[in-house]
Amino acid sequence: MPRPKAERPVPPPASRRSLAAGGLGLAAAAYVGVDYLSRASPSLHGRLQPAIWAALALATAARAPFYRRWDAEIRAAPWFLAAMLLMLAALLCEAISVRFVSSVLGLRWHRSTAPLPDTGQWLLLALNERLPQTVVYLLRAHIISLHHYLMLFIMLGFSAFFDCIKGPGLGIGTRYMFVMAVGRFLRTITFVSTILPSARPWCAAARYKIPDHPHAWAQKYYVPYASDPRAIRRVILVDMPYAIVQNYTDYYRPDWAYMNFLIDILRPSAGEGPSWYHLVNKAGGGCNDLMFVAVLTAMAWTEAYGGWISVGIWFLVLHSAQREIRERYHYSADCIVAIYIGILLWRVTGFIWSTRDLDQARRLAKLDEVQNRLFHAAKDSDIDEIRGLLNEVEMAGQSKRTFSQGVILSFAAFMITFTLLFVLLAFSLTSNG
Repeated sequence: MPRPKAERPVPPPASRRSLAAGGLGLAAAAYVGVDYLSRASPSLHGRLQPAIWAALALATAARAPFYRRWDAEIRAAPWFLAAMLLMLAALLCEAISVRFVSSVLGLRWHRSTAPLPDTGQWLLLALNERLPQTVVYLLRAHIISLHHYLMLFIMLGFSAFFDCIKGPGLGIGTRYMFVMAVGRFLRTITFVSTILPSARPWCAAARYKIPDHPHAWAQKYYVPYASDPRAIRRVILVDMPYAIVQNYTDYYRPDWAYMNFLIDILRPSAGEGPSWYHLVNKAGGGCNDLMFVAVLTAMAWTEAYGGWISVGIWFLVLHSAQREIRERYHYSADCIVAIYIGILLWRVTGFIWSTRDLDQARRLAKLDEVQNRLFHAAKDSDIDEIRGLLNEVEMAGQSKRTFSQGVILSFAAFMITFTLLFVLLAFSLTSNG
């Protein structure tokens, strides 16, 4: 008598994931659209922005108890914290370097030195004369800025709760901050090695209260040989500085205790406050040729999520690049370098987090290991042996639970609360994050 065929397991409906994924794209588009209303309709923006923030926070809190990968999140937490500390160190190094390159030559140099020729901006000015005014207005529109990209990535990381991307969410967060830290260090090395004039000559005077005259280092190694061809030729042939440093009024020297070594680098003034941290915090993006890897958010969305919203984010990246060139916040070279360096850094750090399903890879490896035993059991019609082997395959693809339910719930509550407060503080205490 033939055995009845076993019923095939019914796969979970695809609509659940598609709805969640579609909801992520709509949420991202809604966030950017609502925030743009701050310029188009401030009153409507004032009503809608708190509503969308509350909706996102409530959805995250409601979904968190049903998330199945908290074990993986806990294991990723130490690496996440390490990447965060590395990024903070990179930001501190960058802020000190920004202040240095802005102050070492003095305000007189910033006022008198012309910006470099930027053919990218020439192209945009030429297009303004030929494109319809509607298109020009669209290119000039302030649609998206830095804090939007940060928020879009935070939404992407939390979407692991809704199975929109592969968890753990802290894994992709670790990769994002690690790549950002490396990019910041590379950016610092780039602009501190060769000081280029700002595309906005008035920026330094508006931002800083630095002395007019150059620092003694610049007086000895740069100023005397900056414009005289004979002096340039002589210093090349002699390969030794021969200029005499001039005597100026003594510098203001605050008491920074163990940070006193920064006084000669930052050149503080009495009107900027006694704190070195306050001085560095005001450095911002600086006024010199800088490189910013803003493309990382687009790369993260493309790899982890894809779809129409990722294409839209890339268009927004290009829109931001041309607007920063148009408004002289960056040279064209900065934006071009940011794009290919961001792509390169993201590609070479796939070992930190990737969309590759390791659980499935382990199941396939286990299935290959027990393949012969499975064939023999099938020939012998040994259903119990087949069921045991398939259970081994399934267990091989499941991460072992190493934490108690109480630890998982405590970690979940702490991580959600910490992240939401961190985001709110970052947006409120800094310049747009």
